[in-house]
Amino acid sequence: MTDPALSLTDVSLSLMGNAGRVDILHDISLDVARGETLGLVGPSGSGKSSLLMLMGGLETASSGRITALGQDITSLSEDALARFRRDNMGVVFQSFHLIPTMTALENVATPLELAGHRDAFDRAAEELQAMGLGARAGHYPGQLSGGEQQRVALARASAPRPRILLADEPTGNLDAATGAAIIDLLFDLRDRHGATLVLVTHAPDLAAKCDRVIGLSDGRLAPTQKAAE
Repeated sequence: MTDPALSLTDVSLSLMGNAGRVDILHDISLDVARGETLGLVGPSGSGKSSLLMLMGGLETASSGRITALGQDITSLSEDALARFRRDNMGVVFQSFHLIPTMTALENVATPLELAGHRDAFDRAAEELQAMGLGARAGHYPGQLSGGEQQRVALARASAPRPRILLADEPTGNLDAATGAAIIDLLFDLRDRHGATLVLVTHAPDLAAKCDRVIGLSDGRLAPTQKAAE
């Protein structure tokens, strides 16, 4: 694979727990092509979310090397990594992580302001409109449904025009119909911005939408399970 968006080489992750060291991921080597959609599947506790967090620089590998867009993120300082993630990645979680004292518009615009974008509020309004939330921009998270909150979180992740989009069980807290709408929006974001999308899910129908599906079991990669036709 030439110049992948993400490349992991012999990556392992161990954390210290009350009972001692816990080995979570073992010698993961994986490339994700630019513009590819990759589904990560596996049982609870298999390491899916941990692998996604490593890709986003939100967790530090115990060993191995991770490059994103050609940059070795395992060698970056915490501040440099935060800047790289801010400029190149969008992350969507199962829990929406919205700031309750900020409106939907402010939740989307504030990261853009912090990144120095002078058009932060205009861009935020545009993204909320694309999510069908133009009329809800002035509402606080507590005034929004779960599906609306997740759409705000998607708008926040997509507003910086990320080259890599990471999503961790983005429909996990939603009913089936709302979750399906969120997935359509997520793939639309990929299409609009040409981003690489890595998606953690336990939903077979969602995984089937991806170009490639990788399974994890006990912290190790399993063979590719399905490629979208």
